[in-house]
Amino acid sequence: MTNIFENLEEKKTIFKDKKPLDHRFLPEHLPHRNEQITAIAKYWIEALNNNTPSDVTIYGKTGTGKTAAAKFAKEQLIEASANKNVSIRVEYIRCTDFTTEYQVIAHLCQQLGRDVPNRGWTKAEIIKAFRDIFKKNVFGRNLILIVILDEIDILLEKDGDGILYTLTRTDNVAILSISNFLDFKQYIKPRVASSLRDKEIVFPPYNAEQLADILRERSRLSFINGSIDDGVIPLCSAMAAKEEGDARYALDLLQTAGEIADEKGSDIILGAYVKEAKERIEYNKVTDVIMTLPTQQQRVLEALLKLTKSKEEITSGKLYETYEEVSKGDAVTYRRIFDFVNELEMLGIISTNTISRGHGKGRTNIINLQCDLDVLERALYPLGI
Repeated sequence: MTNIFENLEEKKTIFKDKKPLDHRFLPEHLPHRNEQITAIAKYWIEALNNNTPSDVTIYGKTGTGKTAAAKFAKEQLIEASANKNVSIRVEYIRCTDFTTEYQVIAHLCQQLGRDVPNRGWTKAEIIKAFRDIFKKNVFGRNLILIVILDEIDILLEKDGDGILYTLTRTDNVAILSISNFLDFKQYIKPRVASSLRDKEIVFPPYNAEQLADILRERSRLSFINGSIDDGVIPLCSAMAAKEEGDARYALDLLQTAGEIADEKGSDIILGAYVKEAKERIEYNKVTDVIMTLPTQQQRVLEALLKLTKSKEEITSGKLYETYEEVSKGDAVTYRRIFDFVNELEMLGIISTNTISRGHGKGRTNIINLQCDLDVLERALYPLGI
C-alpha cells in the first residue's frame, strides 16, 4: 500500500515557502516601521557606550508590528555591538509562556548560563542567583541586559508587578515592554512605576496601502511568480485595514487564499478565494472561541445576536434586558455582565464605544459585534436549533 504522505507530497502547489507568511517571520526589511525602530534604537544606543538604556514601552493593537520591530532592533543592536568593547545581551520573553516572576527570572538565569531549577527555590534565592550574574566578568566588563517582555499585561494581571520591581532594581538591566493595551499600567503599583520611568512608543495601525506593501514583499518570497491575480493583494489589504490595520490578518488571508487555490488545483489565487478565506478564518476563529466559552457568556452572545439582527442600538441596559430573556431565569448579575463584555472585547468578538448623549445626559456604552452574523449564528447553533 502506498504511504498516504507520498500522495500528498506529489500534489502541485503555488507556494515556494510558507514561512514568510507567518507573522513570526522576521524579514530583512520591515516596511513602514522605520520610525518606530529608530525610536527604540535611540534609547538602546546607550548600551553601546556601556550605559544601561532607558526602559521602553511600546503600545499598539494586534498586528501592528510591535514584536517584529523589537526583534529587528535586537538583531541590529547585537550586530552593532560585535566590534565594540561591550557585553550586551537582549533576551526576548513571551509572557504567555512565562506567566510568573519566578519563571521569568529562572529563564533569564538559564539563558545567561546560570543553572537554576524551574521551581523549588525561594523568591529570594532565585533573585540572588540572577543578580550575581551582573558582577563584573573576568574581562572587567559589566554585562548589560535588555529584557523584552512581550504581552506584559498577561504577566502583570496574573502575577502582579513583582517582575518589574525586581528588574528595575537590578543594576545594568533595562526593560522593553510590549502591550496591546494602553491601560496595562493599572496593574503597576506607584512604587514600581516610579522606578520604571519608561519611554513610550506607539505603533499606529497599518492602512490599506501599507498593508499592500507588506503583502507584496512577503508574497515575493512565498509564491511562485505570476500566481497571484492583480486584485488579490489590494483586496486582502482592504479587508485587513477594516480589521484595525492588522498585518497578521492580512498575511493569514493571503496564505489561506493560497491554500484554497491549491485545494482547487488552480495555478493562480483569485479574489473569490480571498473571500472564501475570510469566511474560513472567521468561522474557525469564532467557532474555536465560542466552544470554550462558559454558558453564561454564550448567552450574552445570543442576546447580542438577537439585538443586532433586529438592528437595535445595543446599550449595556438593553443587553442585560435581552440577556435575561435568553437566560430564562438563570441569569447572572448586571455587574457580572460587564466582566463578560470586557472578556469578549479582548477576544475581538465585540467592540464597545462610549458616546456622549449631550449636556446633562451623561455617557453611554454602545456595544457592537465584530464578527459575521452568519458565522456567529452557526457557531452558537451548530445543529440549527
